[in-house]
Amino acid sequence: MEDVDLVVVTRVADATEAEIACGLLRSAGIECGHRETDAIDSTLEDFTPSGPHEIVVHPRDLEDARALLEPDPEAQAEAEAEAEAEA
Repeated sequence: MEDVDLVVVTRVADATEAEIACGLLRSAGIECGHRETDAIDSTLEDFTPSGPHEIVVHPRDLEDARALLEPDPEAQAEAEAEAEAEA
């Protein structure tokens, strides 16, 4: 995937998470790539083999990609409530 005309969907913690996110997008028919970013994501960043990665797609796919990668607020709130109840 060439860097020409690409937009950043989101940033993830490392290359493994980037591959998982791109796999999800590709399974939905969205061409996807990822690249390392210089943004500091963690105080431990210098100690890890792979730093933050940006997930990139074509502009025409941006909205669909965001919809797939962004968590559902209701599902996230429900999961947090369940975690609190178990604690």
